[in-house]
Amino acid sequence: MGSERRDSERSNLRQWFCQLDQLLAGAARWWQFRPFHHRQWRWLDTHPELCQALDSLEDDVLRQLEADMVEAADWLSPWLAEAPPLLALSRLPRLEARVLAPPERLDHGVPGRKWQQILAFAGCLPESQDPVLEWCAGKGHLGRVLATCDGRPVTSLEWQARLCDEGTQLAQRSGASMRFVHCDAFAPEAAQWVTGADAVALHACGDLHTTLMRHWAHGGGRHLSLSPCCYHLLRGEAFLPLSETARVAQVRLSRDDLHLPLQETVTAGAGVRRLRQRELHWRMAFDELQRELRGDDEYLAVPNIRKGLLTGRFADFARWAAERRQLSLPADIDEEHWLALGLQRRHRVRRMELVAHVFRRPLELWLVLDRALYLEEQGARVEIGEFCDREITPRNILVRATRP
Repeated sequence: MGSERRDSERSNLRQWFCQLDQLLAGAARWWQFRPFHHRQWRWLDTHPELCQALDSLEDDVLRQLEADMVEAADWLSPWLAEAPPLLALSRLPRLEARVLAPPERLDHGVPGRKWQQILAFAGCLPESQDPVLEWCAGKGHLGRVLATCDGRPVTSLEWQARLCDEGTQLAQRSGASMRFVHCDAFAPEAAQWVTGADAVALHACGDLHTTLMRHWAHGGGRHLSLSPCCYHLLRGEAFLPLSETARVAQVRLSRDDLHLPLQETVTAGAGVRRLRQRELHWRMAFDELQRELRGDDEYLAVPNIRKGLLTGRFADFARWAAERRQLSLPADIDEEHWLALGLQRRHRVRRMELVAHVFRRPLELWLVLDRALYLEEQGARVEIGEFCDREITPRNILVRATRP
């Protein structure tokens, strides 16, 4: 009976993945592109009515749709028939959680929203008295919660020596049974610390959490609990699926595609949002300028910038960007002209992003299911669900694997 149940659960995850994969592949033209690379509407030749509707979309309505992907999918459904069923497939159950009662001031030095994430994540972990390995621990905030609330011994692995020292001091102050291991998670010796321990990782980026999964699959403890993040942070150049099922999937992802699930921010204040809009405006204005100067109608990437540059003049930003790309600018820049073109570009980019962003969560779930299926292929029983509201963090998916 137990074997039949495991086979059924495995089949359900595979079926779920295959349904997502088929719909995402069929809708690739709507999400598998970079909006800011395009000067004109991406679908003008094939879907002119959609482009006209997007162009006419008022900014206040756009902001409303950006904040509610279900409403956005409904608005786009006359052209994007795949969007509503994809979002329906992407709904996850809220995992049952226990209420933790950490000691007072255990959250000292932890920002409020981060503390909410930690408590929500810890509350959804399987109950156990086994030792814990906290992977990519930072200062060990999650480990301190588990050590003090559950009385479990915690080993916290972290590659920055300063964070290990600070975490040790915090653990001693709270009386937590913790030890910090200064170790690179990618080093071969990191595998030994996974052996025999329940492994936890909250928002370990990219190949950091997939490395933990591989170590746990080949000798970890009974439980693995992780919340993936930053899927694009790979050690290699190309993305390679983990599971056998995903390796033969219809969807083929580039490294650029892996940025899409992360393009959701629900925690930024109004000032930060305004600065982001100015940055997009100025980047698009510079893109128009550089194409004119180079006589080349190709997008030219500009490095990350200091936010202080956005409080000055566009001309200063343009000279900074040109220097980074080894371009020569004229002595006088017609700021008004290029900013007007940049504003038009930002208008189109934001509306093309609205279309692509409907597919953020489905693509993230495709990636998470690839990880879940890999763990099942290694013999684990796997659950997927949300451990907190998206307003606390959009990266709110928890993967729980248990050895039979």
